[in-house]
Parts: sequence; C-alpha cells; structure tokens
Amino acid sequence: MSQTDSATERTTSSRSRWNATDLGLVAVFAALVATSSIIPGIPVGALGVPITLVTLTVMLSGLVLGPGRGFAAVGLYVLLGLAGLPIFSGGRSGLGILATPSAGYIIAFPLAAAATGYLAALIIRTTNKYRAVLLFGAAMASSVVIIHGLGILGMMVNAKLDFPKAFLADLPFYPGDILKNVLAVLIAVALHKAFPDVLVRRVKKF
Repeated sequence: MSQTDSATERTTSSRSRWNATDLGLVAVFAALVATSSIIPGIPVGALGVPITLVTLTVMLSGLVLGPGRGFAAVGLYVLLGLAGLPIFSGGRSGLGILATPSAGYIIAFPLAAAATGYLAALIIRTTNKYRAVLLFGAAMASSVVIIHGLGILGMMVNAKLDFPKAFLADLPFYPGDILKNVLAVLIAVALHKAFPDVLVRRVKKF
C-alpha cells in the first residue's frame, strides 16, 4: 500500500467518527424535539392519544441530520423521557408511558428519524431535481410505515383494540402529519441550502 493510499485510509477512518459538531447537533435536535413536546397537544378519540408537534421535529431531525445522528437525537429525547424528565406530551415521563396507548408512537420516533434520514441521504446524494417532493415522500413513507404502524400496534397491545378499531383510531393523525411533513421538508431544504455540509458531508460516510 502506498503512502497516499495509507493517508487516504486514515483520513477516511477519522472522518467516520463523530466530532464535537456532530455531538452538538445531536444535543440541539434532542432539545428541539423535547421543546416541541411542551406545546400542548390535542387529545384525539376516547384513548386520548394527542396530536402534537413532536412528529414534525422527529422528521426534521432525520431530514437534516441523516440516519445515525437523527436516530441518536430522537433516541436521546426518548431515553431522557423514560428516565423521568417530563418531556413527553402533557408533561408525562417514566417507564409507565410504555403501558399507555401512546407507547407505539414513542418507540417509533427514533426508528422513523433513522429511516427518514437514510432516505434523505440517498436523495440528497443522488439528485437535485424534485428534491423537496422526494424528501416529502421519504418523510411520509416513514410516518405511515413506522410511526403509524407501531402506533397502531401499541394501541392493539395496551388498549386491547383489534386491528380495525386501532386503525380507525389512528386515522385522525394523518391530516396533521401531512401538514407537519410538508413544513419539515420546507425547513430542511432551507437548512441544506444554508448549510450544505450538514448532511452531504455525512452522506459520504455511509
């Protein structure tokens, strides 16, 4: 192996590690998700699962940070809430949240951020055309498959609903999620234009 190849390998290896900026972004977006949960939600249906702004910031974390850091930011928010900080909707906290109808949604948040971030990384790396539309599609796919999928499962397990009833209980969240995903994409596109390194630099590492 030549000295040039060796240097390139060392550079690639060092760049694969998170630096202080990465850790700072994880902390900032975790705080952003926590802050969005403070805004009072709107309880929906008899189960009282609220419509909140958390899904907006979860999607935004993935769209801006990519899969690894997006998962870490939202995962940190979930872990702090489970540890006892009152940062879930309605000021709730603790492991008891896992026994509520909201459990599936909360578990889904880090996974949805990671999936959205992975798809966003592919989109930003491969195309400049229709980027906003494709990013919206990525956010909606993660929302429907992961957040709504696990949300329905959580209601089936913790609220003892059968699938049709859990599916109907989940439907009222779709209009709000569409609007929140549109807003998340608009913010993400603006951030990527202002700070082109924030995700593109990370795309090269995956």
